[in-house]
Amino acid sequence: MSGVASAQTTTSPNFVQEEKNRALVIKFYNSFFNNHQVDEAAKVLADDYKQHNPTVPDGKAPFVSFFKDFFNENPHSRARIIRSAVDGDIVWLHVHSINGENDLGEAVVDIFRVENGKIVEHWDVIQAVPLKVENNNTMF
Repeated sequence: MSGVASAQTTTSPNFVQEEKNRALVIKFYNSFFNNHQVDEAAKVLADDYKQHNPTVPDGKAPFVSFFKDFFNENPHSRARIIRSAVDGDIVWLHVHSINGENDLGEAVVDIFRVENGKIVEHWDVIQAVPLKVENNNTMF
């Protein structure tokens, strides 16, 4: 988890479990989206994994199939985790996703729900990184 900033919203009595959830999601994310080890990484997805991105199918097997095809077509796709946060069973990742070195990419907030050591649900918010910006702030 080095290089990944984290935020803890409150001192929770479930801090240890929350950190396990965060570590599970970060490990999954790096293995799946950066190393493209989809079969190995997908072991932490629930079989009835629920997907809220309207362009990606529900269920573990359809999700894995979708991304195997995507990574075959986009072998340089990477997603650098900038920061993470956790609250109970919800883990947030702020990510810079690219499809190659010349791609400006997208700013992504991925939200996962973890239950009993498995990722059971996912939402995301995605915004393209523009070529021209109106301020000197970065999106990351």
